[in-house]
Amino acid sequence: MIQLKSTSDIASDGMKVLVYGQAGAGKTSLIPTLPSPVVLSAEGGLLSISQHNIPYIEISTLDDLAKAYQWLTGSEEARQFQSVALDSISEVAEVVLAHELRANKDGRAAYGELNQKMGAMIRTFRDLPGKHVYFSAKLEKAQDEMGRILYSPSMPGKSLTQQLPYFFDFVFPLRVEKDQDGNTQRAIMTDSDGLWLAKSRGQGLAPWEAPDLGAIISKVSGGEQ
Repeated sequence: MIQLKSTSDIASDGMKVLVYGQAGAGKTSLIPTLPSPVVLSAEGGLLSISQHNIPYIEISTLDDLAKAYQWLTGSEEARQFQSVALDSISEVAEVVLAHELRANKDGRAAYGELNQKMGAMIRTFRDLPGKHVYFSAKLEKAQDEMGRILYSPSMPGKSLTQQLPYFFDFVFPLRVEKDQDGNTQRAIMTDSDGLWLAKSRGQGLAPWEAPDLGAIISKVSGGEQ
């Protein structure tokens, strides 16, 4: 039996966003701007948000992630959280790769397992029903044939790095630049300039937004979080 759905219901299922940036850009500090977040921390770098008293779960293995997913989808306690922050997806992938390299003498087989397991895991958390999901990632720099430096999210292995942006409707670099007075400014870039990979399939966002994910979610969802 065919079940018809409405595109107007998509926003109510939560916004799934990937943000990448250099070390120290403040990706973790975006977490408190999410509506009612819980953190799945694979980096151990939560000191920058310690004053916010945000609940978190330490993630060291894929089994930890599986248990966290079961808790998020099956626990009454998890219902209080509107957002899930996975900080960072790059670190999770490195943990998985280290495990696969120990298990496989063939490095190509290890990277193949990495791609399969990470792809499945990203889809699983991306499709969490009724919650906003924030993935942070490291920054990848690559030079094209014209000598330009291109910026994108970073993952272990070329194949997974190339695949990652396709999992998401929203991919934003968190930029840290100096203004004309020499002051450091942080902003989220929502539209690609040909050098920095960015995309947004939602409406209502300016090319540059303040580093506030709650405000971005509100804009995309028409004021509903």
